[in-house]
Amino acid sequence: MTQATANGGPVLEIRGLKTHFFTRDGVVKAVDGVDLTVEAGEIVGLVGESGCGKSVTSMSVLRLVQDPGRIVDGSIRFQGTDLLGLSDKEIRNIRGDRISMIFQQPISSLNPVYTAGFQIAEVYRVHRNMKKGPARDKALEVLREVGIPDPERRIDAYPHELSGGMAQRIMIAMALAAGPELLIADEPTTALDVTIQAQIIDLMRDVREDLGTAIILITHDLGIVAEIADRVAVMYAGEIVEEADVETLFTDPKHPYTRGLIGSIPVAGARREWLDVIPGRVPNLIDLPPGCRFAPRCRARLENDLTICTEREPALLDVGENHTARCWLYSEGRR
Repeated sequence: MTQATANGGPVLEIRGLKTHFFTRDGVVKAVDGVDLTVEAGEIVGLVGESGCGKSVTSMSVLRLVQDPGRIVDGSIRFQGTDLLGLSDKEIRNIRGDRISMIFQQPISSLNPVYTAGFQIAEVYRVHRNMKKGPARDKALEVLREVGIPDPERRIDAYPHELSGGMAQRIMIAMALAAGPELLIADEPTTALDVTIQAQIIDLMRDVREDLGTAIILITHDLGIVAEIADRVAVMYAGEIVEEADVETLFTDPKHPYTRGLIGSIPVAGARREWLDVIPGRVPNLIDLPPGCRFAPRCRARLENDLTICTEREPALLDVGENHTARCWLYSEGRR
């Protein structure tokens, strides 16, 4: 049993996180004041368009942000421990052991000169001090657990010999090898066919149920989030603009951006003449617009004649039970 499970506290608490990139053109505010909590055994979906800050948030948790990026403010607490206060050696001991990550591109994330089995066994050698033989046996065991066909042969395969779906399963096997308390899955089903996607989703469900692992699922695919997540946080231009349990978010979305995302999802059997389109594009994170960052693209601003939207940035407001939204539509005295 993990500490979070025992004391009822969250596995992960992010507060006021700001991760900026200092470029020649200016400061890119990739993550700009994010708060996020993940409870033990919970699956939290982190969704939004490309470039909204989802992946940078996850890389910040593991302190993998590289120059010119830097975490400039906020706190990240894992099982009560401040990750930003740890030494390089201490954070390396946590990565791949208590916190694991599945990266976006499995083929490019695997080392091309080592076999799949060697790379999985390395987790046991580094974090469990196992000898080569027992570590290989454990690698074979975890390959079976993630549903790799013919694991006795695949264990000696090199990354270039694997399909995309197979490589993704190898990445998952590596991530699960040490039995992490938190798994960060960054676009785990991208570029996979629907059959393999379903298998990956089922595998993540099994991980949560069998190990009690908490999962942050980073994706732009709201269909996958609706199927597997317990709670959803919607990001836009470096901020979380709405957060709610998955049923509430899909049945009663509050933020105009969330509504636009949901309206753009094709639904089998639905009688719609067209899908919604969010006009415009994500703002330049070096030169953010005044007021609400979504205001230049927001139809609700025009429909409700809200001039405040382009003048002052809204706070994250309570709009229901365990439901928040960053929008002036829900603020008293908004005009």
